[in-house]
Amino acid sequence: MTIWVDADAAPNACKDILVRASLKREVDVVLVANRWLQKPKSSRVSVVTVASGEDVADDYIVEQCEEGDLVITFDIPLAARAVEEGAVVITPHGKELDANNVRARLSRRDFAHHLRSIGVDTGGPSAFGDRQKQAFANALDRWITARK
Repeated sequence: MTIWVDADAAPNACKDILVRASLKREVDVVLVANRWLQKPKSSRVSVVTVASGEDVADDYIVEQCEEGDLVITFDIPLAARAVEEGAVVITPHGKELDANNVRARLSRRDFAHHLRSIGVDTGGPSAFGDRQKQAFANALDRWITARK
């Protein structure tokens, strides 16, 4: 059981929660990024730096994750690919994405992308605050507890 993190866009607060959980709950965490990241002080956390380029980190995560693993990402196309591989996906805002809802999220994302391409301002993701941090911690705890 491994937690794969799309670390380029993951908030630092999420990474901190994951480091604490890795030690306390004895779970392996892999931070994947296309830029250098300092390795957290946990023997259960590793950092993988992939080459620069579009979707290189996503491809690595999808190739490495196994059924039942957890993927942490805001990236909906990555989430859809990970779900197809049998992984569970949680966004840094604590939303679980699975086979029942990831396709709908992907369709909404594609529609918003289309609107932006024709000049419509669709806004951005909501801010990451205490509420989102708590939702993420709760979702992570539910996933770990279900697998222990």
